[in-house]
Amino acid sequence: MPTRLLSITLICFTCFLFSQSDKRLKGMEKELNSILETSKAPGFAIAIVEGDKIVYAKGFGYRDVENKIPVDANTLFAIGSSTKAFTSSILGLLRAEDKIDFNNSPRAYVPDLEFYNDELNNNVIIKDLMRHTTGLPRHDGAWYFFPSHDKDSLIMRLKYQEPFAGVRQQWYYNNFGFLLQGVIAEKLTDSTWEELIEHKFFKPLGMANSRTIISGMKESDNAAFGYELDKDRNITKMDYYDIAGMSPAGSINSSVNDMSKWLITWINNGKYKDQQIIPEDYVKEAMSSQAVAAAGVPNEELPDVQFANYGYGWFLHSYKGHYTVEHGGNIDGFTASVALYPTDSLGVVVLANQNGSAVPRLARNIAADHMLKLKKTDWAGKYKKDVEEGLEKMKEAEEKTEQSNVKNTRPSHINIEYTGSYENKGYGKFDIVLERDSLFATLNGERNYLRHHHYDVFELLSVNEGKIDTTAIGQSLKVNFTTNFAGDIDYLKVEIEPTIDPISFKRTPNTIEIDEDTLKSYVGLYDLMGTEIKTYLKDDKVLYVFVPGQPEYEMVPVGKHRFNFKVLEGYKVEFTEKNGSITELKFIQPNGTFAAQRKKE
Repeated sequence: MPTRLLSITLICFTCFLFSQSDKRLKGMEKELNSILETSKAPGFAIAIVEGDKIVYAKGFGYRDVENKIPVDANTLFAIGSSTKAFTSSILGLLRAEDKIDFNNSPRAYVPDLEFYNDELNNNVIIKDLMRHTTGLPRHDGAWYFFPSHDKDSLIMRLKYQEPFAGVRQQWYYNNFGFLLQGVIAEKLTDSTWEELIEHKFFKPLGMANSRTIISGMKESDNAAFGYELDKDRNITKMDYYDIAGMSPAGSINSSVNDMSKWLITWINNGKYKDQQIIPEDYVKEAMSSQAVAAAGVPNEELPDVQFANYGYGWFLHSYKGHYTVEHGGNIDGFTASVALYPTDSLGVVVLANQNGSAVPRLARNIAADHMLKLKKTDWAGKYKKDVEEGLEKMKEAEEKTEQSNVKNTRPSHINIEYTGSYENKGYGKFDIVLERDSLFATLNGERNYLRHHHYDVFELLSVNEGKIDTTAIGQSLKVNFTTNFAGDIDYLKVEIEPTIDPISFKRTPNTIEIDEDTLKSYVGLYDLMGTEIKTYLKDDKVLYVFVPGQPEYEMVPVGKHRFNFKVLEGYKVEFTEKNGSITELKFIQPNGTFAAQRKKE
């Protein structure tokens, strides 16, 4: 342990001495501190590499705001989607071993894999996963709200996830494509993705502090807590988010000192010291344009923009005329930027413990301005102006949201009739329950209160420590309940994918337990306009109804004297009780309600 601490101290001291002697860095720290102040970020760390050396590495602000514990160059942060370059590089290694062909279908390596339609099944290739060209939108709600540690079960959801464009017709960011790359690597190696990252990259690069799962972050004695700014721009702590089985898309936790070694590897054609860590041909291909991500044309604000493309796990663009290879990362409480300037042999990594933060981008640009001797932009001043304008627009948006709320409307049903289990096979399943006349739902362990917005639209508000977050009213996710022809709530719909129709979750009403004697009271013969209807029990616990000329129907109890047909959507029956006896059976269906009188035995 003393030797390890001494080596870390020497690394930091060497970086300090180097930074003091490099005239390019003069004034940089003042600008970085200005960003920290303007952004109200708790803290961040930055490292700059050039050639095969760490030029600068330092922490700013706090990793633990409450206890005023400062960030340093070895502090762990969640790097989010900056993980993606690691995942695709595993496939680069496998290709060098002739174990995979990027032009093959992913189904060749994951036999149980199915996509939404035949176009996807027959045309998607490995490259489409690596460059986001499958035609699938993000569908992030499928893993964020419904996490699973079983990667294979997450992959099975792809069968039910609708595309919005044809294969290779349009670039669109999709995390499931990177999950699938990780699963393919697991199938080909009989190792977990986590083990592959550890053995292929962390160990040979000496990234001793880096971890692939959230438990490693929690157990570290030098890890940052994540934070966000609330509605009033106060710094508030966030819980760590466990990305679970979606790890190949964004679960790595690292420090700027560790990530510096990753940057050095990339700007040296895949070589770190004397070891070829990543195949050189793959490095060049991954940093080359594989898909057009956006127009990327110059404008008044950014006159030096020249393109906006994507490689394999890397965004490609220009910064003031310099070729830039970069990938950001965002996960609850953390934001990252990992950037390469290959033709300049330069790399910059910035990790911040602020949710959705601009700090990594701004600090990266400041570092580039200094290191590349470019005309400096007042990034802190520009950001301050952008924030002020953004807050004004947010205020206007809130007013419009309030105006869009139709006053004095009521839900179409009583609260109990919204309860039940809701499922979308491409996403997951959750329950809505009634507690003290209020509706609640739990998504990914987070409790939400369903606040009525208007008509059958409700707003999900977080419940923390028993208190409803009313500050989020008007800004939270809204859901819309729909009704079938029989008048029952049948679906919950939510707009979380802007490129496709709302995602629908099918409702299954909660069933109730009915004792055998009560069930027997429904058994008998009923007359429906001359047609004899029969109800009977099987195994003394399941009620069936039989209409001549039709199959028998199993009934599911959902309330007092009320049953739904198990296999027919929108069809139900209700028994009428009079003077303690069942006298009538009503069929309630889309084309009307039909009453059958009980026959005397």
